[in-house]
Order: sequence, then C-alpha cells, then structure tokens
Amino acid sequence: MEERITGVMVYYYFICKRKLWYFIHEINMENENENVMLGKLLDENSYQRDEKHINIDNVINIDFIKERKELHEIKKSRAIEEAGVWQVKYYLYYLKQRGVTGLKAKIDYPLLKKNLVVELMEEDEKRLDEVIQDIVTVKKQPYPPQLYSKKICAKCAYHDLCFI
Repeated sequence: MEERITGVMVYYYFICKRKLWYFIHEINMENENENVMLGKLLDENSYQRDEKHINIDNVINIDFIKERKELHEIKKSRAIEEAGVWQVKYYLYYLKQRGVTGLKAKIDYPLLKKNLVVELMEEDEKRLDEVIQDIVTVKKQPYPPQLYSKKICAKCAYHDLCFI
C-alpha cells in the first residue's frame, strides 16, 4: 500500500520535522495563528480570475492553474522559500507519476510582486523519493522528533507546544 504523502507534508518536512510530526498526528495549532490567517486571506484575495484550490486525490492542493499548463502556488513571503520550492516540485513529481507531463510551475509572491519559476529535474525526483521515505519514518515515530530551535520558531503556530 502506498503511503499518502501530501504537499503540506513535504512543505513541513523542509521547515521542521517536529511540525511535520504534529501535523501528521492531527495535532493542529494553525487555526488560530495570525500568520496562517494572513496567508489564507492573501490567497483568497489574490488571482481571483483563476480557478483556485484544485485538489487532486486529497494529496496535492494546487493554488491555481493558468492556461499553458502552468501551476501556481501563492506564498506570503520568501522567508521559507526552500520549503515552498520543494512543495511545488512535489506537485510536479506527483502529477508526473500519474502520467501528467509538460507542466510548468511558479511560486507567486503577491505582496512582493515577484514570482519564481520551479522546474522538476531528475535529481529532484531522486531527492523526493528520499524525502518521502523520511516522511514515512517520521510518521511512524511514537513521539515528535527532537526540538531544534530555529529563527522561524518564533512565528510558528506550534511554538507554544514546543517551547512551553
């Protein structure tokens, strides 16, 4: 049986494995978080002409797809850009595994009026295979991974759970 690995899981994997573990185990702290609410508001009010929130297999949830087979992910800032890039690469990887090829991808930063083109390379696919296996390992752990304090912890929805 194939493990269900979502785009959010890949995103959290690159931010913090502890946050990933909480999310996988349905310990959700994000509903009240100011930064998360701001991101949702930004998403709802950006790119309103495009079809948005395309959910595929309850695994990936693409913010929107434009003509020319271009998928888009909306992010508030570039603070954790690497995680967003890998999330989008995972979307391309997931779709490629299901026979959908020839897609382009961009991360849009509406507040910055910038975007970033994302491509899936062969070495990215190998890395994603490793990431998926590591996510499965994190999922099976009985307790959250060790806490590593990072600069982004202060703004994290799980901050109080980790530090208090």
